[in-house]
Amino acid sequence: MHRHTAVLTRRLREQSGAEHAAECIEPGTATRVRWADRWIAAIALLVCLPILIPLAVAARIRAGAVLDCQPRLGQFGRVITIRRFRGNWLGQRLPMLASVVTGDLRLIGPAPKRPNAIDSGGPAYCCAVIPGLLSAHRLRHRTGIGYGAEPMHMDQSPLTKNNLGMMARFCVAEILAGGHRPTPDHLVVDGIRIVNTTMRETLSWSLTRAADRRTSVLCFVNADCLNQAVDNAPYRLVLQHADRVVADGIGVRLAARFAGYQVRENVNGTDYFPQLCRQAAQDGVSLFLLGARPGVAEATAAAMEKAFPGLRIAGHQHGYFTADEQPDVVAAINASGAGILLVALGAPRQELWIDEHREALEVGLALGVGGLFDFYSGRLPRAPHWMREMGLEWVWRLAQEPSRMWRRYLIGNPRFLLRTWGAGRRTPDPALSMAATGPTNPSVPSPRRPHEPALAPTGPTPASTRPNPVNTPTHGPARAPAHASVRVAGPSRHPGARETGHSPRKHGAESPADTH
Repeated sequence: MHRHTAVLTRRLREQSGAEHAAECIEPGTATRVRWADRWIAAIALLVCLPILIPLAVAARIRAGAVLDCQPRLGQFGRVITIRRFRGNWLGQRLPMLASVVTGDLRLIGPAPKRPNAIDSGGPAYCCAVIPGLLSAHRLRHRTGIGYGAEPMHMDQSPLTKNNLGMMARFCVAEILAGGHRPTPDHLVVDGIRIVNTTMRETLSWSLTRAADRRTSVLCFVNADCLNQAVDNAPYRLVLQHADRVVADGIGVRLAARFAGYQVRENVNGTDYFPQLCRQAAQDGVSLFLLGARPGVAEATAAAMEKAFPGLRIAGHQHGYFTADEQPDVVAAINASGAGILLVALGAPRQELWIDEHREALEVGLALGVGGLFDFYSGRLPRAPHWMREMGLEWVWRLAQEPSRMWRRYLIGNPRFLLRTWGAGRRTPDPALSMAATGPTNPSVPSPRRPHEPALAPTGPTPASTRPNPVNTPTHGPARAPAHASVRVAGPSRHPGARETGHSPRKHGAESPADTH
């Protein structure tokens, strides 16, 4: 313990000086804040006492012991012990309130580090402040939007307006999220294979693909997309054969929970876009913006180039072009030299458009982004942070455009949740339902590139089975089987391999004008 303390104190003083170290140890109002923390934690323990006793009994029966004691680093490397109930269920962290009462933790602060944090060479200030039980970053992480590292310095007073609101939201999010669940590498929802990944990894994958002149396809899917994929066979095939599909929104997170799993992060296009722009500016990767109303893509390009110096938007084009103009649009994209194409034509049209022109495009990565440009052009404001932290951004969207969004959210969301909830109940042990994804129609083989091994015996796709996005009906025989499920998919074929092969070519898709 003394070795950890000495090492950490020395590093802090070397980096920031003794004066800064003293300031971090004892800020002006630290004493009052710490006593407020202790009183609030003590009252919370008393209020939760009727819950603590049954949880302790349940932990003893199920896990053979009541508490799980873990060493952590307190302020300046002092080793502390935090306690939580054994097992994995709601309320397991309540005993940590005792550490707040004793002064080892504060209510609000950075997460306590493991004892090996010093030896790993992390920043010296990682324990310059007393760690806390909760923080705004961990609240966002609980709802899947806590991207990046947690800041080490924050307002630790529990009685400020912002922190009182954050603590209330954290309690609600903790109740809704429940205990921690397994996080497999892939999930299958309604027959669509979803990569269970993080925003950081998705950005890295995207920029790697941008350098490849074979066009890769990235798809963001939310509850509405999966509803449409059930009814729309061409769209379903595009998703099944995309290079990567990621989980977007609270609906997919809930679907995974119904099956006993957890989505690592909410990898949504709206949060992805500014981080992509930042990294693209650093790496010298250019973007092309296609879609939305006239002037919106242009305004988005101007706003992002201003926000991220060095970013190059190679071109932009609104979504109001005719079928006869499509060859010219593709030629303009190719002539721009862009590495990444963002298409805002609304799902599923944007994915069908990308798939139709995939062979002709000379970009490394193409992705559909729905109504993204409306937010970053300033045409529509985005939901406040507190609504996003609660998974309520859909309520904001509904309030903004009720005439356009009511069917998606008020009918579509319950339909999706009921379908996936029923699928989860039909699978008592989801871990036993493991398989790789394939086309819903077994007569249609999974197309692949020449250098990729086949998952199953393949042959030429009969022309009669190739879907046409214009002529194929969206209801009736094209629907997916009623026994849609949420399950775990098998691992990728080899490290670094694309998730799936190339999608079938389609013809005759019109370029839509509306965005979602």
